[in-house]
Amino acid sequence: MSIVHNPFGKLPGGETATLYTLTNARGESVSITNYGGIITAIRVMDRAGQLADVVLGCDSVEKYVPNNGYLGALIGRVGNRINRGQCTLNGQKLQLAANSNGHHLHGGNVGFDQKLWAAQTQAGEGYDQLTLTTFSPDGEEHYPGNLEVKVTYRWNDRSELSIHYQAQSDQDTLCNLTNHSYFNLRGEGSGLVNDHRIQINADRFTVVDKDCIPTGELRPVDGTPFDLRKPKRIQDGLDQLETDEQLGFGGGYDHNFALNGSGMRRVAAVCEPESGRRMEVYTDMPGVQFYGGNMLDGTMQGKSGHGYMPREGLCLETQFYPDSINHPNFPDSVLRAGAKYDYTTVYAFSAE
Repeated sequence: MSIVHNPFGKLPGGETATLYTLTNARGESVSITNYGGIITAIRVMDRAGQLADVVLGCDSVEKYVPNNGYLGALIGRVGNRINRGQCTLNGQKLQLAANSNGHHLHGGNVGFDQKLWAAQTQAGEGYDQLTLTTFSPDGEEHYPGNLEVKVTYRWNDRSELSIHYQAQSDQDTLCNLTNHSYFNLRGEGSGLVNDHRIQINADRFTVVDKDCIPTGELRPVDGTPFDLRKPKRIQDGLDQLETDEQLGFGGGYDHNFALNGSGMRRVAAVCEPESGRRMEVYTDMPGVQFYGGNMLDGTMQGKSGHGYMPREGLCLETQFYPDSINHPNFPDSVLRAGAKYDYTTVYAFSAE
């Protein structure tokens, strides 16, 4: 294992971002910048032993300002959507930023994806890790409470990337941290992900309205394009885009799946037939957002030298359900004062 760090460019305020690259004994690596906790690259082998970078990203921090699409970013305080940015906490009404189509999205106008985090590296036996920390003061983006946040990325010799999210607040607040990496297991810049096969262990998904805000209904996946309990080619689901109202509202897949089971368990898998690359997802979170990259619009200039277009990458964002604060039947995303937010997600890579 090895860790190297290099300057990654300057932010508009003059601060220098740093890029950390963790490389395992197989020569496979992960690169992360302390700006926004962004995963800029994951280089893993195909079945023939050829390395390719399998996440969408940029080659300097300047290209992430702004980060349209939240490529690779660490998301908080609250990932995903809150209806009209409005909710009630302990009887007090909160009005958060309505920064996306009249709704609150991914922490507001200046979320954790735009912070320059403090960083510390550690080399272990068979793994390396990068720990990022930040402080979100009471009232930032209109959230209550002083929030201390620590996120640890660990890359090991088994080509498993673990992301350990920890947080604590001095007041009751909302907290729903996630990562917004876009994966293309054929290699970034190689085209669409529609031929990838995906499996998600969920019997139900959260129904949304035309703005992709949950209605509160948890609908069985049976007989729908959202039945991904067995591996399914993404395009086979998208073939129903014109006839399935839910796919139509999302412009494709952009939905939360209510994951089966509890505790740390395998919740999803993706494979790409041509390269043989496979990614399995493990988490102790209750939900995962499968987003098919429908709104990529070419504005983000990737490492391959072209603007990323719709469906060139897919996201699997582990999370509490979207808008959970407004739905008592959803898992509770309220972090109580003094309690510990402590969740882990693992992306495990292999080839078959």
